[in-house]
Parts: sequence; C-alpha cells; structure tokens
Amino acid sequence: MKNILLPTDFSKNSWNAIKYAVAFFEKETCNFYLLHVNMLSDVLESNSSYKNISNSDVIEDVYTKPAMQKLRKVLTRISKHIVPNKNHRFYSLLDYDFFIESIRKHVEEKKIDMIVMGTKGASGLAEIILGSNTGDVITKVKCSTLAVPEEAQFTELKELAFPTDFSLNYDMQILQPLFDVLENHKPALHIVHVSKNKTDLNIEQKRNRELLDDYFSYTNHSFHYLRNKKTEVAIQSFIKNEKINMICMVAKNLNYFQQILFHSNVEEISYHTKIPFLVLHDKN
Repeated sequence: MKNILLPTDFSKNSWNAIKYAVAFFEKETCNFYLLHVNMLSDVLESNSSYKNISNSDVIEDVYTKPAMQKLRKVLTRISKHIVPNKNHRFYSLLDYDFFIESIRKHVEEKKIDMIVMGTKGASGLAEIILGSNTGDVITKVKCSTLAVPEEAQFTELKELAFPTDFSLNYDMQILQPLFDVLENHKPALHIVHVSKNKTDLNIEQKRNRELLDDYFSYTNHSFHYLRNKKTEVAIQSFIKNEKINMICMVAKNLNYFQQILFHSNVEEISYHTKIPFLVLHDKN
C-alpha cells in the first residue's frame, strides 16, 4: 500500500493535481492524505478583531472550522467527480505551521511514499516557473514529489523522459519510484543526455551509463544524446518530438535539475505548464 500526500490550498491547480494523482495511482492500493496548511501567524494577524479572545478560540473559529468545511467539500467533490476505486482511501489533515515543516512532519508520521501537488507554470518571461510552495517542497523535503502543472491532464503514460548528465551513481533505492511507474504504466523510458559542446563521455560517465543500462535492462529503455548550448531548449525539443508524457529527474543531480526545472527567461519553453515532473529524492 502506498501513502500519498496531497497538499491543497483549495485552488484550481491543487484540484487538478488531486485528479491527476487518483488517475495516476489507479492500479495501486493507496491512502491519500489531503493536507491544508496555514501559518498560525497569518491566522492571527488577519483577524485583529479577535485580539481579546484566546488564540485557541481564534484558531477554531477563523481557521479550523472553515478549513475543515473546505476539506470536506473536496472529499465530496472527489466522490462525485472521480470514478471511485475500492483500493483508494482518503483522509483529511489540517495544520497551522510553517508549510515545509508541516510537510516534513506528515511525510514522517504518515510514512509518505510520494507527494503530489500542483504548479502554476509560467505565463511570461518574468514569471517563476514553479509555484513557491512546490519549488520549496521539491528542494527542501526528502520525499519523491510529482509536480503537476496547471495544464496537465492524465492520459495513458506512454513516453517518459529521464534527463541525466551521468555524473551520479544512482542506487536502486532512489530509483524505486521510477521502477514502480515503469511497472504499473509500462511507458518507454528515454534516458536523455544533453551536451553543450561535445557528446563524448568520460570514464565515470560511461560507468554510470552502463549502470543505468543494467538497472533498466528488463524495461523498454533507450539512450539519447543531444547537443545544444541550452539544456532546457534541447529538452523542450525532445519532449515535443517524442511526445513525452512525463519527466523524471533525481533531485541531487543539481546541474541538470536546476537548468531544467528552475531556469526562466526562455519564452519558448512550454513543458512546465503541460508535462508532470517526477522528482526523486534520497531519503537518507
């Protein structure tokens, strides 16, 4: 059984991520935890009329009750608009804390296998690619995270891209969520390397490539070597040409990770608003 954490701010983006998550884990037995987090300081500061009332009463009246009502509405919406699955169970969680601290706490307490949350994408050059909360979770919480962009709709997962510079020796544990995806959805795995100047690999890179080839020997996988001065442009072209449904990356591969997820100022890059990102973390 998998435990999936679904942070929600009751926005359109978070609802889209919930729908995607339920469809994505359709074939698996899962506990889904819907979590809404609000900072206690925000609750108190935004309700100055409660100055003479105890903090516990303020929290109950202006935060806990309304938020629980919204969470119940989300659960009702799930039961009405998403095909029920007897192997899926849903629970609601409410917290007032710093967002990342709350996520970390629930990841540990509920033994979360994956976080699934929405992203706002980018509508212009000045926009930040990932929403601040999603970006923080991806970089600061040691739990595999599936970031679902605002325009992403779940379809049969046929083509999955795994960008890497072959600089890391991945172990089986960190790749396990990817193995699970390959087993449950049977997509073709495209292992992609982008070089700015040359395509030759050094001895260490060749060794790590061979290790990946061995890891995925029982899957439909292939290696692709691209050449472009801008990694994100090469990835964008590859995604379009190969009709990629999902991108998977390892968080500690910072070089590729930052270039592909956290670049900005490139107007033609559209995969942030359409293609889900599965970011793998080493929990140790």
